Amino acid sequence: MLKEAFGEQALSQARTFEWFKRFKDGRESVEDDKHSGRPSTCTTPEMIAKVREVILEDRRQTIHDVCNRVGLSYGSCQRILADELNMRRIAAKFVPRLLNSDQRDHRVQVCTELQEAVRHDPNFLSRVITGDESWVYDYDPETKQQSTQWKTPSSPRPKKARQVRSNIKSMLIIFLDIRGIVHKEFVPPGQTVNGKFYCEVLRRLRENVRRKRPEMWKNGNWLLHHDNAPAHTSLVVREFLTKNNVTTVPHPAYSPDLAPCDFYVFPKMKLWLKGRCFASIEEVQAESQQILNTLTPADFNECFQVAKSLGSLYTSPR
Repeated sequence: MLKEAFGEQALSQARTFEWFKRFKDGRESVEDDKHSGRPSTCTTPEMIAKVREVILEDRRQTIHDVCNRVGLSYGSCQRILADELNMRRIAAKFVPRLLNSDQRDHRVQVCTELQEAVRHDPNFLSRVITGDESWVYDYDPETKQQSTQWKTPSSPRPKKARQVRSNIKSMLIIFLDIRGIVHKEFVPPGQTVNGKFYCEVLRRLRENVRRKRPEMWKNGNWLLHHDNAPAHTSLVVREFLTKNNVTTVPHPAYSPDLAPCDFYVFPKMKLWLKGRCFASIEEVQAESQQILNTLTPADFNECFQVAKSLGSLYTSPR
């Protein structure tokens, strides 16, 4: 009956009779009886503290390294790490760049200031025009997710050759706000995005602000947001922005996850381009613009709301 009720995990007949006799004789505990013998010396508080100290010195040590240093067996070290210290070995997470303490403090400071600006001015986000540059390729390999396909257990596993990006590419510059794209253009072939060229781009941006956002142009209260690329922070660009009374929004160093173009618009566009081969630069440029035209005002609003939430995340207690 026990086998039918609990399956193979049920006690055997002999063990069932044994425990029935123990309970009949007055036993109430189901714990194992204590066995005599030499007490274990590997899980003492002193040994656990020693293993913790060794690990904290260098978290990349292997269990064999710890065993050699503390004088325990492999199994004992493994039990202490897993059961007593609740540790497990994991791979390091990839991030664009490791920030030093000053950069982290500056990042929190900038996010705090932006959050204060949003709280004091509900229309703050609607006044920001953000921009950045990115490459679009004649061929960009498909993602791992895009290459997946259905198969049965008996069918052979699909294969694909290792592929790399095409050398033929074009750089796209785009500026957008919470309502949509304000200005976009492709950099001419062979042109370097330096301070002088970027000033020309900003002149065309101001003209598009005047045409597409007349209320912002009239009030003169729009804000420019871009990253800290050398072309954006060059002296000639700073002089141009000062001369034309353009206020910039601060951007922490190495923070692509706070730039709407980097974490939303460009990935959304490039996902549709991956795995597709175009015959010419003109064709990939036309397809890129067509994809951007499919983005709705709701998409851009969501983009800025995500940026706002990310700013709140980095101002939370560290």
